[in-house]
Amino acid sequence: MSRTVRLTVAQAVVRFLGQQRSERDGQVRPLFAGCLGIFGHGNVAGVGQALLQEELAAGERPGGITERLGHGLPYVLARNEQAMVHTAVAYARQQDRLQTWACTASVGPGSTNMLTGAALATINRLPVLLLPSSTFATRAAGPLLQELESPHAGDAVVNDAFRPLSRFYDEVRRPEQLPSILLAAVRVLTDPAETGAVTISLPQDVQAEAHDWPVELFEERVHHVARPPAEPSRITEAARIIRSAERPMIVAGGGVHHSGAEEALSRLASVSGIPVAETQAGKGSLLHGHPRLVGAVGSTGTTAANALARRADVVIGVGTRYQDFTTASRTAFAADGVRFVNLNIAPFDAAKHAGLMVVGDAREALAALAEELGDWSVAEDYRGEQTRLWAEWDARVEAGHHPPPEITDRLAEGVLTQGSVLGAVNEHSDPRDVVLCAAGSMPGDLHKTWRVRERRAYHVEYGYSCMGYEIPAAIGIRLADPSRDVFAMVGDGGYLMMPTELVTAVQEGVKVIVVLVQNHGFHSIGSLSQELGSQRFGTSYRARDPRTGRLEGEHLPVDLAANARSLGAHVIEVTDEEGLAAAVREAKGAPTDGGPVLIHVRTDPGVPAPDSQSWWDVPVSEVSELASTRCAREEYVRHKEGQQAHLTPTDRSRGHTHN
Repeated sequence: MSRTVRLTVAQAVVRFLGQQRSERDGQVRPLFAGCLGIFGHGNVAGVGQALLQEELAAGERPGGITERLGHGLPYVLARNEQAMVHTAVAYARQQDRLQTWACTASVGPGSTNMLTGAALATINRLPVLLLPSSTFATRAAGPLLQELESPHAGDAVVNDAFRPLSRFYDEVRRPEQLPSILLAAVRVLTDPAETGAVTISLPQDVQAEAHDWPVELFEERVHHVARPPAEPSRITEAARIIRSAERPMIVAGGGVHHSGAEEALSRLASVSGIPVAETQAGKGSLLHGHPRLVGAVGSTGTTAANALARRADVVIGVGTRYQDFTTASRTAFAADGVRFVNLNIAPFDAAKHAGLMVVGDAREALAALAEELGDWSVAEDYRGEQTRLWAEWDARVEAGHHPPPEITDRLAEGVLTQGSVLGAVNEHSDPRDVVLCAAGSMPGDLHKTWRVRERRAYHVEYGYSCMGYEIPAAIGIRLADPSRDVFAMVGDGGYLMMPTELVTAVQEGVKVIVVLVQNHGFHSIGSLSQELGSQRFGTSYRARDPRTGRLEGEHLPVDLAANARSLGAHVIEVTDEEGLAAAVREAKGAPTDGGPVLIHVRTDPGVPAPDSQSWWDVPVSEVSELASTRCAREEYVRHKEGQQAHLTPTDRSRGHTHN
């Protein structure tokens, strides 16, 4: 007869999570670094009590949160439920998806606040465990405070909203269900093709219910994170297609980083001469200065990458899901009959654009492809074209970092351009420092212009592009690697969405450097609105003009620097480029356990970054009384004509010769 231990469901969950490990390439590490949470009715007496009991059982452990990671399941108090999911997701990405956090929230709004974070995690294929609380499984006290009552479905709960946003969802309605649910959840979290948000709904009465558990449930478990090789026949076919090309091109996505395939990609590109363009998630796959790097591709791409993309006859996608920014809404790859070879661990993504599906781990697939290609190379004039196009773009970036007098002379006193801000941070930060962004105009400018000098030094969340991601995500990255400074680039619009996690950084002594760019509104959407004929309507932070009744009065008298000080951050206000360079140095010199540092700088949203010579499909009103909208519609129709379905087959039936 097996031995048992009597614990509540919540206590069993916490003890189980603390014993899970991940392993890849022989390296074993805790799967869960800890638990982020906010307590309320629904989890305070369940998961909250279990975390307290576990912490007391672990005994004293001196030092801050970074010293506690990897020991049991340390708890961190967050200030916003969405934010704590962002922290967990950023941590998981920085750890190549081999570690993550659990997140616990109370019944009702506390739990549904995590929905945005769940969508972000699943879209970006990043593992996070969500433990939303739910109402009584017994319905003994219903309807509860914050309970959804549906006259059409008695078992409907608000946590059902997690179902379409999660890669795995289940609810523990009886203790006996818990072991199989936990094991299924961990399987998905550690599956590189299936991972994303994993949600286990925990009714508050079930959390507190005791059960006799087999002791084997709480033994250490090591979960292997696989590197499945691609089928040899698919590698052979991919090599055949590439050899038949005159202008092949690689699009490196986030899967390159998740697999640790950067060196394999570099070797393949160096020998073959195939240029490498990068998605947002794949930026940094090749480091700045690599001769085959042509930078970002698509709507926020470089002119070099986009010029090559327009004429590419074979596109080799590595670990990319071909988001619309990457393909410039299916206008970037414009050559007649362009074919796609897709190396991806997820069959769903490998099948896109009628591409040849090469399903497997990116590092293993790239190594096998390089061996199959041998010393095959593109023509020398194609290599030369790549070098010339990149040199032209790099010169434009340099000019944007240091604007000419005709631009700087028209700036208001104490106002910089966004390009000069990004250039100064890039220049005066260390190569190992991580730049972070998520929404607004800065992700596009960073994608085009940021020079990545070390692995995992670029972190822009552009799968969900969630405003407010930056500060909580910076905490996650810093916890994942305390040896690196993190620069969270955030506009005033994004800052106002979620400044609360500055308090969490203060509480835990987590040093993050926030560069707050004040431009009095939504810079990115303002520019898009103007481009689409909507005249920047509703995108500026201005008072309502009493004469017109419209939001076109003076800028609002909001002091975000004072706001950050009130939340405990050390604030440095900047009025010129020299001061910005000094502020970056001061921030880097701040104590590693001293909490957040915020650099406040004002910019002019009317000075754009270098143009990508690309497009993004945002429909314009088909009819309008506004001349500006009618003009934008004409331009939209013209671009729309360039969209392609990408249905060209890659098989042998096309009659391509074998080389």
